[in-house]
Amino acid sequence: MFQPRIPVNPLPTGIVTPLVQPTITADITPHHTADAAVCNHHHAPAPAPVPAPTSAVRLTPASLAVVVAGGAGAVLVIGTVLVSMLLAVAVSAASVAVCAVVLRSLLNGQSRRR
Repeated sequence: MFQPRIPVNPLPTGIVTPLVQPTITADITPHHTADAAVCNHHHAPAPAPVPAPTSAVRLTPASLAVVVAGGAGAVLVIGTVLVSMLLAVAVSAASVAVCAVVLRSLLNGQSRRR
């Protein structure tokens, strides 16, 4: 199970070479050793772990007001840009429609005169 199995590949000559399977000679049963004896020496206590710095952001009322004002300003600017782009598309579409109507009337007027 823990040994990789490589498939037997035929050589270009057509001779198939099988893999050599290793023989298992090691004993796989675990060996238990005696538990370590408790010593009577006085050891220094382990150092206390240093607490990890917290990643919580603390906002004061002034910084909270700045964040809210900045967010509102960003929403207003993005909204203005999007509305102006929509207005530009609408004006362009209306002008193309007017041009199409004018061209159609000119072409229809020329075909009636012939």
